[in-house]
Amino acid sequence: MSKGPILVVDDDPNLREVVRVALELQHFTVVEAGDGKAGVEAFTQHHPIAIVLDLMMPELDGFEVCRRIRAQSRVPIVFLSSRDDELDRVLGLELGGDDYVTKPFSPRELVARVKAVIRRSEPPPPASSTAEAKRDTTISRGPLTLDFEAWRAFWNGTEVTLTVMEFQLLATLLRAPTKAFSRDELIERAYDGVVVSDRTVDSHIRRVRQKFGSVGGTVVETVHGVGYRLGVP
Repeated sequence: MSKGPILVVDDDPNLREVVRVALELQHFTVVEAGDGKAGVEAFTQHHPIAIVLDLMMPELDGFEVCRRIRAQSRVPIVFLSSRDDELDRVLGLELGGDDYVTKPFSPRELVARVKAVIRRSEPPPPASSTAEAKRDTTISRGPLTLDFEAWRAFWNGTEVTLTVMEFQLLATLLRAPTKAFSRDELIERAYDGVVVSDRTVDSHIRRVRQKFGSVGGTVVETVHGVGYRLGVP
């Protein structure tokens, strides 16, 4: 796993120190920013492999920081918030966040979640056998194509930009195109077992639908009483 830098953006210096120490104990390097504007500047300067981003900050709030970063990058983002508000959680995830942690939190849990989003963003390891080497790095079904080596998604040849978590969810459905997945199964497979809420899954699925819908695609269908299934015939 890559070891940094990780950008921590929060206006509370004590909290930043707690997060920095926890990450450095796991051999990550850490870059800090004390407000949203400084966070965007630090992102541009340091090109972090993940961002821990507070929602309520001066200058720019976390939502606006996320919007600006998502306009140019799919870097994993873990939101921090002092409010366990469902509207904040849903909006943060629909803007492109990969995870959402409520304050107060366990530093160990936060580090585990950061590791998980980084792990999901990394390309698969090189093939270790001839058979694996011959395996295609792309999977297609109808007009949908996922390139697992480049982490890119296409609909009828048009690229659809997905966050890491959105890509992982769609990849899980595509690998078993006839299976109806419960939310718990999606959490286990797409989120590496990291505990997230059903609302988190729903928010990411909604975002995937919106993105493909903008190019005329329908990729996820709801199976009432169960969960979700790939919607490509």
